[in-house]
Amino acid sequence: MNSDLAKIQDSLLPAALAAAAKSPFYRRRRDGVPANRAELADYPLTTKADLRDAYPFGMLAVDRSRLATYHESSGTTGTPTASYYTKEDWDDLVERYARVRVGLEPSDTFLVRTPYALMLTGHVAQAAALSRGATVVPADNRSLATPYRKVVQLLHDLEVTLTWSLPTDTLLWAAAAAHAGLRDFPALRALLVAGEPLSEARRDRIAEIWRAPVVQEYGSSETGGLAGECPHGRLHLWADRAIFEVYDPSTGRCAAEGAGELVVTMLVREAMPLLRYHIGDRVEVSYGDCPCGSELPVVRVLGRGAAVLDLEEAVFRLPISYGVMFWRARRSDRGLYVQIEVADRYRYAAVRDLTAALAGDALVEAVPPGTLVPVAALTAPPEIMKPRSFYGPGEDWDRALRYY
Repeated sequence: MNSDLAKIQDSLLPAALAAAAKSPFYRRRRDGVPANRAELADYPLTTKADLRDAYPFGMLAVDRSRLATYHESSGTTGTPTASYYTKEDWDDLVERYARVRVGLEPSDTFLVRTPYALMLTGHVAQAAALSRGATVVPADNRSLATPYRKVVQLLHDLEVTLTWSLPTDTLLWAAAAAHAGLRDFPALRALLVAGEPLSEARRDRIAEIWRAPVVQEYGSSETGGLAGECPHGRLHLWADRAIFEVYDPSTGRCAAEGAGELVVTMLVREAMPLLRYHIGDRVEVSYGDCPCGSELPVVRVLGRGAAVLDLEEAVFRLPISYGVMFWRARRSDRGLYVQIEVADRYRYAAVRDLTAALAGDALVEAVPPGTLVPVAALTAPPEIMKPRSFYGPGEDWDRALRYY
């Protein structure tokens, strides 16, 4: 690690440890709170189970009157965890997100297509964009008011310049745009994505479809942004805001780099200090020269594993003319079974090419478009109404008092 980076971390660590000493969770620990970096290295990991057991305010290190927002994670890996932030915490969240390499400008129209309700991701993107003077379109991906057809209309009609979403969402938009007959989005200058591991081939395909660069960010609801992408496509961990370690579950040991599971100590966090928080994401962390000149460590997020990324890489290395955007796979006693959506005229070529790319290690089946992603999901108009109690003759009052 660069000595200047270590100095920055050491300058911030005392305040982080002092904040942790005010947290009921860390005060109750048998070992107390570490006094310095050397003691921190031997301190027990903080786990997701710890956060769940501390629900809702067992991690709170400030008076509740100082809280600005309360959030919960998506719960994709189990019971959701709570997290909370002061206004000062938000200043840091916004600063980290606004480091995005394409910049956020007053001239931007920024479509935010990640969740708002309870989760952090949509709110931090909106706050960062507003802090830089951009116009925000709060599309949300959990709202019935913005199905894919509506999103594509907004992208086109509002001349959206930046988007924030899951990588998969951008492919769904592309399919919805094709059904709507919309092919021209000249204002779009970048697609910002996070929330899923992303192979180079899928990134390239998304960029080719939309004719705009795809820029990754990495983080969590408990921590906010942890890494941002440089112009050379590498994710750099924000090691000036956190100490990162890589945990080897087979040995129980941590190292500064290598392959394993990510552990994070937040250095700028008042409301909910996190010491050696075991996020659990499978990663590869490395220090070394990057063409961009940054001395921050580089992280590769593996998610469910390198094998899944390799499979995704093979799917999206198929020629773009085949039109393959959606796929699924599973292992069974008979081996790997892969389905891809592809039009009849490319069916044989796509199956042949993907089977060859997988070295015969899979049974590949082509299914018609609309099998994996129903056409109705891409073309349905918004169907939303306020609750009603009074209906006229012939009206469907089975919808009374319900939101759609």
